[in-house]
Amino acid sequence: MLRYDRPRRQFAIALSALAGFVDAVGFLSANGYFVSFMSGNTTRLGVALGTDPARALLPALLIIGFLGGVTAGALTALRAGRLRKPAVLTLVAMLLMAGAGARAAGAERPMLLALVLAMGAINNTFQRGGEVTVGLTYMTGALVRLGQGFALWLTGKAEPGWTTWGALWGGLLCGAVLGAFLQNRLPLGCLWIAGGWAAAMVLVALRLPAES
Repeated sequence: MLRYDRPRRQFAIALSALAGFVDAVGFLSANGYFVSFMSGNTTRLGVALGTDPARALLPALLIIGFLGGVTAGALTALRAGRLRKPAVLTLVAMLLMAGAGARAAGAERPMLLALVLAMGAINNTFQRGGEVTVGLTYMTGALVRLGQGFALWLTGKAEPGWTTWGALWGGLLCGAVLGAFLQNRLPLGCLWIAGGWAAAMVLVALRLPAES
């Protein structure tokens, strides 16, 4: 994150907010399961397997769907080359629109599948050497790096921009607040908003300055 220029940092924060928005909608729609936070789903899968195996199917399917989304996003990124960011986000926008259409049709499970695929795919937006450099849907690492940066700041050794990790976490939080707010007040429209948001990010990605 710290190696990216200011426009890309702001771009990452906007995408993190989108992930928070979608995860809040998915969380409220799936009775407390997640479409982007697979650590939480893994814990719920383990609890279900240890106490009530019949309840393990949904978290297992969500984890498998997320993995499928990561794979699809990675393949898209590999094929797109220098246009990786807009290509991945086009896939994300299409999946979110499909989720919105499924919700409009009353198909809850296909909606959740579309959302979890989208959230898996979006993590391929920031890569270097085939490795994800900024995780957009999980913030534990960002909080760890924020804490490490704070420790370095206290000792006078912090790198410039270390607080950006806090901004990335804040983006996810703000997106989740907005997603929860609109899920309760505009349930049939919030996923169309998410799809439009992702489509707008495609245009932003196309306008980013060339990477050095």
